[in-house]
Amino acid sequence: IAPGDRLVGESAALLEVFKTVGRVAARNGAVLGTGESGTGKELVARAIHYHSKRRDGPFVAVNMSAIPSELMETELFGHERGAFTGATEARTGRFRDAEGGTILLDEVGELNLPLQSKLLRVLQEREVTPVGGKRPIPIDVRILAATHQDLTELVKSGRFRQDLYFRLKVLEVRIPPLRERRADIVLLLDHFTRRHWQRTGEAP
Repeated sequence: IAPGDRLVGESAALLEVFKTVGRVAARNGAVLGTGESGTGKELVARAIHYHSKRRDGPFVAVNMSAIPSELMETELFGHERGAFTGATEARTGRFRDAEGGTILLDEVGELNLPLQSKLLRVLQEREVTPVGGKRPIPIDVRILAATHQDLTELVKSGRFRQDLYFRLKVLEVRIPPLRERRADIVLLLDHFTRRHWQRTGEAP
């Protein structure tokens, strides 16, 4: 993993995360990463990918909160040419882009209920159907999801499907906030200072 793509620290809380990453990386089930914003959920997802048997395949991260809901289906599953106005070319979608590797669905709690149903089918059937497509396309992709939201509360309020929640939470990694790993602060300061020097060419 590149230096900028890894978690930094040696606190007891972070060492427990490293152990969990090692355990889940060896398996192929879906993983749900939980933790507050900025705790490094994508870095954990990358570590899982790069320590798995899929390390030579692509790692595709999709930030659900950055994609308008009306574009989410074609972003994830692709579309056929002419499927809608402006679809002048076919698009594979992020799931097929991740073929043979890993896809991270970051902020999965942002998905609306209709798309949750379609994602559940992908998890169950291991196939996607592009918008405007007539037949499903098999995929070989490991699915990782991450969220800062409490999905159990979203399930209780009817905003997140319980069956999808359980499908995504086959394995779970909780990433602690920095206030729970204060021993890492000095190491993080050193890490980011060195990255600044490397990027700017400034001498320490």
